[in-house]
Amino acid sequence: MKFLNTMLVGSLVLFSGSALAESYEVQMLNTGEDGVMVFEPAVLSINPGDSVTFKATNPGHNSESMQEMMPEGAQGWKGSMGQDVTVTFDQDGVYVYQCTPHLMMAMVGVIKVGSGPNLEAIKTAATGKKAAFMMAQDRLDDYLNQL
Repeated sequence: MKFLNTMLVGSLVLFSGSALAESYEVQMLNTGEDGVMVFEPAVLSINPGDSVTFKATNPGHNSESMQEMMPEGAQGWKGSMGQDVTVTFDQDGVYVYQCTPHLMMAMVGVIKVGSGPNLEAIKTAATGKKAAFMMAQDRLDDYLNQL
C-alpha cells in the first residue's frame, strides 16, 4: 500500500508540473506590426519550463538562437528553413534569436524567461550586434526596452 501511495503522489507531482507549463506561438512573417521581416509577437515574457513554437507562417524563414545573446550555459536551437520548431526554455534569462537569412534586416526577437538576470549583459551585446543591421537598426533596442 505504501508503494502504491508513493507512486500515486509521484505521478501527481509529475503531472502537475507539466500541466503548469505554458505553450506560446511566434509567427515568422514577411510583414507584421513592426514592419517587414518580423517575428510576431517579437517580445515574450515566459516562465521556466514553458515552450515556444516558431511557426513558419511565411516561407523562407527560420528561428535560431544567437549564442552570444542568451544565458551562459543555456542550450541554443537552430530551426530549419521554412519549418516549425518548438523550444522549451528551462533556464532563467534573456534570449535573443534571429532569422538567419534576414538578420541584416533586423529580423530578431526576444524572450525573457523568469526574472531575466542577464538583461544588462544582453543590452550591452546588442550594441555591437545592431551594427550589422542594414535597416530597422533600433528594433532590437526597442524590443529589449519592453522587458
